Amino acid sequence: MFWGILGIAGILIVTAVVYGPVFFLNLIIGRRSFQTCGDPWLTAQEPETVSLRSRDGLVLRGFYVSVPGSRFTAILAHGYRGKHQELDDYARFFHDTLGYNVLLPDARGHGESEGKYIGFGWLERLDYLDWIGWVRERCGGGCIVLFGVSMGAATVMMAAGEENLPQEVKAVVADCGYTSAAEEILYLLTRRRRPLARKLAALFSGMAKRRAGYSFEEASSFNQVRKARVPIFFIHGAEDTFVPTRMVYSLYETCPAEKDILVVKRAGHAQSHSTDPETYERRVAEFLEKHTGAPCRLSMTQGLWSYHES
Repeated sequence: MFWGILGIAGILIVTAVVYGPVFFLNLIIGRRSFQTCGDPWLTAQEPETVSLRSRDGLVLRGFYVSVPGSRFTAILAHGYRGKHQELDDYARFFHDTLGYNVLLPDARGHGESEGKYIGFGWLERLDYLDWIGWVRERCGGGCIVLFGVSMGAATVMMAAGEENLPQEVKAVVADCGYTSAAEEILYLLTRRRRPLARKLAALFSGMAKRRAGYSFEEASSFNQVRKARVPIFFIHGAEDTFVPTRMVYSLYETCPAEKDILVVKRAGHAQSHSTDPETYERRVAEFLEKHTGAPCRLSMTQGLWSYHES
């Protein structure tokens, strides 16, 4: 028995050395995404595959669907171990209902993008600054909105706090993002009753620092939101037990920019839209119309949103 336990411990140590923190994080978080797989809408649009090279040399791919004549673009960010297709419902809302061009990148280490390490939003925030640059060049400026779910929400909140955020970014929508990678990992370890949770969290953070160049403490949406000047709409599920709902209140309270908040009753993690799509879409549309000056109005007729030119 003793030698068996010792052998398993040895395997885990070797795995940690070879694969770094991602192996252990998959044990804690799980390998599945919390976002639902999309329907064929995005595929039917035949999106253009685009790419850029990150600041550390990775080829990142995105998928672009335009609206002829629109000067509004939404850049969407998916969650941990997700992929761009899982934002299908959100992309359709931005494109068909609001009339936005839509860009859906695969985050580093996900989907068709290169990368060995996941940055929990911290590394990705710089990638999204580069995607903003891509939109500026492609569309000649215009109005840009950042939207993210889960880790994607953390990504766009962290980008929002960058001093050099381009002025074309007029609003951010963050759905069920965490305050920091450190607090989220500690919460998951504690919830699953892992012994020595704080020591394990520190171990994982140190491994991330050595291998990927950042610590979980650095990956802080809270610290970045404190510096934000762009309006942010915070969304969370009231029954979220993966990223605890209390985190959205901390983020909202610390944000010095114009802001709004929506906590959806009975919604779990990344389920706010599917739980109450009418309220979700109406509130997002109202927030964006207020802060982007979008030349459109939305009306609810027989339970369906419709788009009208002003």
